[in-house]
Amino acid sequence: MSLKEALNWRSATKSFNGKSIEDDKLQQILEAIRLAPSSSGLQPFKVFVISNRELREKLTPIAWGQQQILQASHILVFAAWDQMSKERVDAFFEFSNLVRSLPSSATDDYRLNLLSLLDNKSEDQHFNNASMQTYIALGFGLLAAADLKIDATPMEGFDKEALNELLSLKEQGLKSTVMMAIGYRDHENDWWSKMDRVRRPKEELFVELK
Repeated sequence: MSLKEALNWRSATKSFNGKSIEDDKLQQILEAIRLAPSSSGLQPFKVFVISNRELREKLTPIAWGQQQILQASHILVFAAWDQMSKERVDAFFEFSNLVRSLPSSATDDYRLNLLSLLDNKSEDQHFNNASMQTYIALGFGLLAAADLKIDATPMEGFDKEALNELLSLKEQGLKSTVMMAIGYRDHENDWWSKMDRVRRPKEELFVELK
């Protein structure tokens, strides 16, 4: 499919058929998420890939009973850093310089400037910035799934505090932000996919400043 065809094909699936997706396709979706851009390249988040049935049964009431949690092949939970600490930033630049075969001092100016900017922000601002990066990665995952004809649903409808506790995220310096269910749609019961797509016309959505 072309990009436009893939985007027109996809929909926020409301009912999955329980079939597991092939591992190679799962890995392609995860790789798209891994390759997504993020501010300063920090990738200030982790993605929990959940297929365990017992864990998903515990997750279902946290997600207000949404059945996609149990029906999908996998649930991806995006969890952002609770704060962009000096240790985390330093560790990233150390890793980056190692990958690029650069001396550790090569990025000192940028790193120190970034740390200075972060010092002037609160922990809530740190988390808000990190959480926005998860949505960029989510978008890449949704697009990769559509390209592979894997159905996907972005999900914000859940009790974040309860999910943080279920996955012990606080102990890892993380907070949940958004989830993504992936699998194959139940064509008979996925009522949403049968409805016409509604998007505002481009003349209303886009403002060209020439």
